[in-house]
Amino acid sequence: MASHATDTGLQLGDAFARALPELAVPWRAMRPADPAILMLNEPLARELGFDPSQLRSESGVRFLLGNELPEGAAPVAQAYAGHQFGAYVPRLGDGRALLLGEVVDARGRQRDLHLKGSGRTPFARGADGFAAVGPMLREYLMGEAMHALGIPTTRALAVVATGQRVVRDDVLDALPGAVLVRAASSHLRVGSFQYARSLGDVDALRRLADFAIARHYPELAQSESPYLGLLEAVIEAQARLSASWMCVGFVHGVMNTDNTTISGETIDYGPCAFIDAYDPATVFNSIDHRGRYAYGNQPGIALWNLTRFAEALLPLLGRDGLGDDASGPAGAGDPETAKQLALGALDGFAAHYSGAWASGMRAKLGVAAASGSDRPVGDEILARLSSGLLQELQDQGVDYTTAFRALGAAARGDDAPYRALTGGDPGAWFAEWLALAPDAEAMDAANPVYIPRNHLVDEALDAATAGDLAPFARILDAVSRPFEARAGLERYERPAPPGSSRHVTYCGT
Repeated sequence: MASHATDTGLQLGDAFARALPELAVPWRAMRPADPAILMLNEPLARELGFDPSQLRSESGVRFLLGNELPEGAAPVAQAYAGHQFGAYVPRLGDGRALLLGEVVDARGRQRDLHLKGSGRTPFARGADGFAAVGPMLREYLMGEAMHALGIPTTRALAVVATGQRVVRDDVLDALPGAVLVRAASSHLRVGSFQYARSLGDVDALRRLADFAIARHYPELAQSESPYLGLLEAVIEAQARLSASWMCVGFVHGVMNTDNTTISGETIDYGPCAFIDAYDPATVFNSIDHRGRYAYGNQPGIALWNLTRFAEALLPLLGRDGLGDDASGPAGAGDPETAKQLALGALDGFAAHYSGAWASGMRAKLGVAAASGSDRPVGDEILARLSSGLLQELQDQGVDYTTAFRALGAAARGDDAPYRALTGGDPGAWFAEWLALAPDAEAMDAANPVYIPRNHLVDEALDAATAGDLAPFARILDAVSRPFEARAGLERYERPAPPGSSRHVTYCGT
């Protein structure tokens, strides 16, 4: 990776721009007249090798906005395709975003530095290319909450106010504008591979796959079947990610293939939210009228997206193991063999997902090992316990996060909180679970006290839009340490009060 430094020492690499020019359009960010940092993620800044005080300086802010970059830096708008709500769009790309370049973090890992809301690019398709303060702070908050929960995620380094106003159709008044500065292990997506496949250039597709392997799965580089290995690795990563979402009650809201990462990180916190009352049919996204991306549909959608990834890789799967012959014409290799390899890999999704989900649910229920035994609770028992619990929560309309914290109290001998939630008479599963002597401390480590409660997120973002960041800082503090109950934060534990209107989220574009 070529690295370019400013006179202040800030560095950026240009590995993606050099390796994959077919998937990159050189571009520059807009230059606001009077920017100001709203939020700076100082722990992440240090992790990325930046001095937070330097980033707060005038030159640091201009660096974050992509206005003053090191000599030789090559910011680009990335090209990708994608299935949006099941419909294929051959050319999407970064319509209001830029990849500034790569940095090497404190652990020696390459990380992308990326902007959102930095102005129109050739992929903007008529949009203004800007972003409002509220949605950018939402992404900051959600990324930090997921990181604190131990879920793979992109993270916001900063949110910078632009001083400009942004017009949105669903809002009467123009909104204050902002740019999000995001860090990710990469911004490669299933849609990146769909776009490369559409070019009809197997060499470009191979270079993209090689780039993904080098960045995320370097152990595959010496494999005889690196591209099958890549497919299998991404399937496992996405299966585990989906299971982690389901365990904490997270709804992404817009699981298009261009929002499905090769790294297995959560990306693009637009119309996302956490469920309150448990219901697999929960939908928050204002435009998801048919519930395609409902909470309970997420594992199946992940597999659907991965099937599109496998389709994009077919020309490479047919060449795995061919050695020098792989440089031949596009028809080289056996298409039927490639198809069977892809199907075999996709068949592994269910086992990866169920294993990750079972592990997460065992931790949430404190039954990683049976009482008096070093053997894990069997799948049959876990299935009976979890299905009984979840059906009870759904029938009674019980808040998902609160229920598991109440179960933690029951594991300590106080079952009154859980009985109060469920009307006083838990199902047969409850007695069977208690008989296993669940580990309350393990449950404390697996079940958060604080999640980004939807009504409190809206409250904080409304206040921030009006210029008051204090509510946002308070909820950020709560969700950044989610497993530790703290005095004064009781309202952040509770779901929306009874009678509250249904929560609705928007893409923020």
